[in-house]
Amino acid sequence: MSSSPSQRLLLRCLSLPLLSPNSNALLLFHRPLSSSALFSPTMPHRNRGRAAQQLKEKSRSPASSEVTDRLERLTVSDDPAVQAPLQFGTFPPIGQPPGVWQSKTYVTTSASDVAAAGTAVVTEKDPRSAERLSKLFKGPLGADFSVDGNTFSRAQVRATFYPKFENEKSDQEVRTRMIEMVSHGLATLEVSLKHSGSLFMYAGHEGGAYAKNSFGNVYTAVGVFVLGRMFHEAWGTEAIRKQAEFNEFLEKNHMCISMELVTAVLGDHGQRPIDDYVVVTAVTELGSGKPTFYSTPELIAFCRKWRLPTNHVWLLSTRKSVTSFFAAYDALCEEGTATPVCKALDEVADISVPGSKDHIKVQGEILEGLVARMVSPDSSKHMKEVLREFPPPPMDGIGHELGPSLREICAANRSDEKQQIQALLQHAGTSMCPDFCDWFGNGAVGIHFRNADRSVVSKFLQAHPADYSTTKLQEMVRLMRQRHFPTAFKCYCNFHKIDSLSSDNLHFKMVIHVHSDSVFRRYQQEMRRNRGLWPLFRGFFVDIDMFKLNKEKAAELAKDSNLLLKNINGSDVSSSGADGLADEDANLMVKLKFLTYKLRTFLIRNGLSILFKDGPSAYKTYYLRQMKIWGTSAVKQKELSKMLDEWAVYIRRKCGNRPLSTSTYLTEAEPFLEQYAKRSPQNQVLIGSAGNLVSSENFLAIIDGGRDEEGDLHPDGEVTPLRSSPVTVDTVPKDEGLIVFFPGIPGCAKSALCKEILNMPGGLGDNRPVQSLMGDLIKGRYWQKVVDERKKKPSVITLADKNAPNEEVWRQIEDMCRSTKASAVPVVPDSEGTDSNPFSLDALAVFIFRVLQRVNHPGNLDKASPNAGYVLLMFYHLYEGKNRKEFESELSARFGALVKMPLLKSDRCPLPDPVKAILEEGISLFQLHTSRHGRYKIEPSKGSYAKEWAQWEKRLREVLFENADYLNSIQVPFDIVVKQVIEQLKDVAKGEHRTPETEKRKFGNIIFAAVTMPVKEIKDLLNELAKDPKVKGFLEDKDLENNLRKAHVTLAHKRSHGVTAVASYGIFEKQNVPVDVTALLFSDKLAALDVQLGSVNGEKIVSKNEWPHITLWTAAGVPPKEANALPQLFSEGKASRVEIDPPVTISGVMDFY
Repeated sequence: MSSSPSQRLLLRCLSLPLLSPNSNALLLFHRPLSSSALFSPTMPHRNRGRAAQQLKEKSRSPASSEVTDRLERLTVSDDPAVQAPLQFGTFPPIGQPPGVWQSKTYVTTSASDVAAAGTAVVTEKDPRSAERLSKLFKGPLGADFSVDGNTFSRAQVRATFYPKFENEKSDQEVRTRMIEMVSHGLATLEVSLKHSGSLFMYAGHEGGAYAKNSFGNVYTAVGVFVLGRMFHEAWGTEAIRKQAEFNEFLEKNHMCISMELVTAVLGDHGQRPIDDYVVVTAVTELGSGKPTFYSTPELIAFCRKWRLPTNHVWLLSTRKSVTSFFAAYDALCEEGTATPVCKALDEVADISVPGSKDHIKVQGEILEGLVARMVSPDSSKHMKEVLREFPPPPMDGIGHELGPSLREICAANRSDEKQQIQALLQHAGTSMCPDFCDWFGNGAVGIHFRNADRSVVSKFLQAHPADYSTTKLQEMVRLMRQRHFPTAFKCYCNFHKIDSLSSDNLHFKMVIHVHSDSVFRRYQQEMRRNRGLWPLFRGFFVDIDMFKLNKEKAAELAKDSNLLLKNINGSDVSSSGADGLADEDANLMVKLKFLTYKLRTFLIRNGLSILFKDGPSAYKTYYLRQMKIWGTSAVKQKELSKMLDEWAVYIRRKCGNRPLSTSTYLTEAEPFLEQYAKRSPQNQVLIGSAGNLVSSENFLAIIDGGRDEEGDLHPDGEVTPLRSSPVTVDTVPKDEGLIVFFPGIPGCAKSALCKEILNMPGGLGDNRPVQSLMGDLIKGRYWQKVVDERKKKPSVITLADKNAPNEEVWRQIEDMCRSTKASAVPVVPDSEGTDSNPFSLDALAVFIFRVLQRVNHPGNLDKASPNAGYVLLMFYHLYEGKNRKEFESELSARFGALVKMPLLKSDRCPLPDPVKAILEEGISLFQLHTSRHGRYKIEPSKGSYAKEWAQWEKRLREVLFENADYLNSIQVPFDIVVKQVIEQLKDVAKGEHRTPETEKRKFGNIIFAAVTMPVKEIKDLLNELAKDPKVKGFLEDKDLENNLRKAHVTLAHKRSHGVTAVASYGIFEKQNVPVDVTALLFSDKLAALDVQLGSVNGEKIVSKNEWPHITLWTAAGVPPKEANALPQLFSEGKASRVEIDPPVTISGVMDFY
């Protein structure tokens, strides 16, 4: 088979089917897959023999062959029905570092084999098998499985998406670094559209279909159906055969594709899509080791061969194109929709690859955003080769009858979720879904219970790893559990392997569900310390097998696996930054969202619960805070506030007390926005696009329990600010009150501090009365009591002597400030904190120690309390998920000021090991307790771990009092604490306490590009020109000394010249530009300086304005743009011109406005 050199190059890095002219076989050129990966333990047994016959195996080194041959003679079970060779496909030959693979592997599969896969085969189950399985499933699977020295586990990644990488730098710093890398030829910037949908992953009908954190539900059923329909649109009458080929290909090569699933049946995002579709966002080789992701050129080639939908992608490989891109986004960020955004990017990018699904035609004009990331500097070259060798494929199914649509199927099956799932899978067809076991279990033997026993994860970690992949996955799980990361490891029965299930051979699917984005940041820090650690992926699913061997085989397996692991571990730490996440530059990424999308999702949809629960005033506070966080321009804030206030009145009047569902909010919001947009062109720009609403009520998927797989149908991370501008002023007017509150933990000394403030002569020094309300002495609703007291005395300083640990309380305090005309200031114990908690273990130890010394505490939290330790841990975990910086930034953003209460001495010795150990033990026990019983639902003495709690509380007291001298010595003396806190509070009362600086947005909302000129030098020039009597006579009544405050030379304006014209100056941003001033022109209404622009780095700066100038003055009522007419007025004799010879050169700076 002949091929061009570039095609042969591509085939070495792609897995693409090419028909051989000499055979009916399908030849699959494969990328870095090892031969043994094709014998994956997760692969159905019926495929293994055939694959072995078809495989041309790569050569192996003698050392590795000897070991591997012995291992292949071992079997998992003595039962012939489940005999299969143990494979160590993740191990490269001894001496060869991991990740270095041979260049090409071949897999062939006959056309008859592929066609057979498209037919579902139903066989009658052996009664003995049913009896055996019924015994295994008497309780949760794995409950009776015991781990001993002969127990092994094998784990393989089954489906995954890219790791979630949290930039350590700010967005502005990331932009700067991206520009630097491209400028020096170190990388290319890749930009893609962000379609507004849900993550869907597919690993073949055997490998499974997965949503972000789950499988076997309506989300994955919808995904399977839509993906299958994409095949019908692309392949027409060949679709069923191609579906079967594709599933066989994914299974044999252990691969997974990830997609954005965009549909109107799974709930509203920013706009209901016109059509239901998927766009492939990642192609992943799972092999038997760490997942490997295709580059974008490889992904596009892969998708074009299989005719799968691709996204619109732009590549920017020069400094000019990258700076122009960021400037174009900044010009469009507050009003951009799909059409102008795509047009602008097409103009600034070096390469534009349109998606096979046009966002405008299938989703609509409302665009969620863009994703910009660093890729290989060779990406442009590779992309050109791919586009040349793989043109867009035909769509043979367009115009054909494709059967009922997704919306028709959902509309016809409205009884319950299960009915919809079954209907969707049946219509997907047997070539896409030959059985429904992932959704409904195994009905043939009457087993429907999917959940495995909770102990499976612990047993997986205790068992010997059978291969390298298992070792690395065990390392990941073990680390996250040891660090108490808020992550769930949920295990389920793997029904695809039920035929080989036995008491000594169990198969599971594990879902790694990360509950907080902070976990990804903390995990990245662990990766920097341990360069061999595998990344933590989003959408993370693992197949786990646990099995037992007889002693002889177990000993041989343990010996040989240790030999292989030793060789691999020795070279594992050499992984490069590009391979993992340790090198931040290799993973730089920034998400750029548009205001037209955010006003719908974050401001309208996510604000519904606040609007209906807390009312319009709280809703206004919410949306204003959001806009401050985003750095929205003052003009847009004013326009949006007017629109959102009107929306609040409209929807409350229409819905009454019945909250509007977030899943279908567009049913009401879209008509409102459409009518609002029609009132004026300004409103139309604000809204972006509205109208043509797709009605979804009749076909919305039925989702039991109100689940939301993506997690964005409710307020997400952007609802609560981590960084923003203050929403309250720093100064406290004397006719207002002040609320002093304490986001702390029992034992932080707030009550003692309040007493000192109360007893202090003169209060806080401004003659306002001070009152203290102690939470332990007030029955009923404490914060309502504070409101009542404040209404009686609005100007009083209120000391809210109660712990205020969470955002719900902070929101109540904000409401209280509005309703009682007050400001508020948080007083927080100073502490270094941990990666995920604003309080360190040292602080927690001191707090508990103080509580255990109390006697007759009014809240009964003292030495006599049997569960004092548990209560302190409960408060401690209320702050979980925020580090100290995030905690302080949020409080500062909400209240405009922050007072720190000294707690621990900076020169203290480290926390003693026994104290640290007892606290970590308590944290682990607390997490077990809450995992079993939920948070705050069952007291420790009544739960499953009552005995363990009692023992821990006893040991806690013993350990802390044994270390009493240490705990007393590390505390800042209380008199110093009182002095410093009162000084800070007095500054707040006087208005002298400034909010700690938080990072402000330095970009966005660009209107025009200009060279900013130094006003002082312009005035000096005018003073020099005033020696001319004519000029002096003109200037003498203009008072330019006071009236001329800003000066610039306009280069391009968004409205007059277009977005890309403005963006093209991005390469010169902040660069000095020499400007030659050649003349002064003036009339009775206008005055300006004629200028000529110089060069920057050898490149001439050219203004898009016909006449480059500096406007100096305009008469009352005359807009500055009229200064453009001065040359024409001069030619008509209506203006004067005074030459400046020789020209005066003044240096300005290129800026965006």
